Amino acid sequence: MIGASTGGPQALTTILSQFPQDFPAAVIVVQHIDAQFVQSFAAWLNEQIPLPVQLAIAGASPQPGKILVAGTNHHLVMRPDLTLGYDKEPLNFSYRPSVDVFFRSVAKNWTGKGVGALLTGMGGDGAQGLKLLREAGWHTIAQDRKTCVVYGMPKVAVELKAAVEVLPVEAIASACISFTAKHLIK
Repeated sequence: MIGASTGGPQALTTILSQFPQDFPAAVIVVQHIDAQFVQSFAAWLNEQIPLPVQLAIAGASPQPGKILVAGTNHHLVMRPDLTLGYDKEPLNFSYRPSVDVFFRSVAKNWTGKGVGALLTGMGGDGAQGLKLLREAGWHTIAQDRKTCVVYGMPKVAVELKAAVEVLPVEAIASACISFTAKHLIK
């Protein structure tokens, strides 16, 4: 699970382009981007990386080897049946879709292990949710200051001790691949 904002498209390309075509885990991305641009963003990502990228649609389930991107101005959420959906609530979040709302829903509903990464961006969206993922036993990563365009979201995560690791963007994919090999492949 990856959350990003300002500088996210380039960071995501750096990370996702390192995943092999046979990557055995599902990847879900919440990027702060207006819905009118998200289709073009997903198409652009598809041209940059080896794994297929699609917009997350309500009712879809995460699938190994596929990347789903939040596709509306509503908040992407994981439902108790492990399908994805969209919620208007909470209305008072300035960032839409919210990384925090998504990470919180994953921490609440996903019973397995995984990796949560919080990338470059303004503000603190995603930090509280990343902490909940860590408390739920997930491996959590914050992008380091040096490689962030804006060291806001990851900085808050570090201050909250939400991140197990703080890594340069170039090392995040390797950490995800390593975790997957140790914990998800049977």
